[in-house]
Amino acid sequence: MKAIVKEAAKYAGISTGIALGIFCFVGMLFDLYYGGNFSLSGYQFTKMVIGCVLVGWGFGVPAAVYRKENLPMPIKIVIHMGTGCVIYTLVACKVGWVDPAAGIWQEIGMIAAQLAAAFLICFLFLLHYRREAKKMNERIQEMKKGKD
Repeated sequence: MKAIVKEAAKYAGISTGIALGIFCFVGMLFDLYYGGNFSLSGYQFTKMVIGCVLVGWGFGVPAAVYRKENLPMPIKIVIHMGTGCVIYTLVACKVGWVDPAAGIWQEIGMIAAQLAAAFLICFLFLLHYRREAKKMNERIQEMKKGKD
């Protein structure tokens, strides 16, 4: 149990860093797009930063499910990404990443783009860990051959 809590904290830290990094990058793009006149008022920036932290936790903490060896991988992904995407969508609507005044199709497009980014990040982590597992398996095979 202690190991899972430690792992969840580690994942929450990593995903919060990713969320804040993306937030800063997108904020920079908006600033460039608006010619240096991009501004937020009414504590909007603070709300968005807190939202980023919540999204980081929403994707990070459930990632600890991957330590459970008795669950099939598709179930792990549904738990991890389902929890993260629900939290992300709620936060996005609350802090203004998705503007209700923009119209339903623009809202759907924004949410779809943001969820696609989340799944892309998940896919990149999947590739990273598969590559790491392949290297470990190759190393084990080399060690076995050396003993023979």
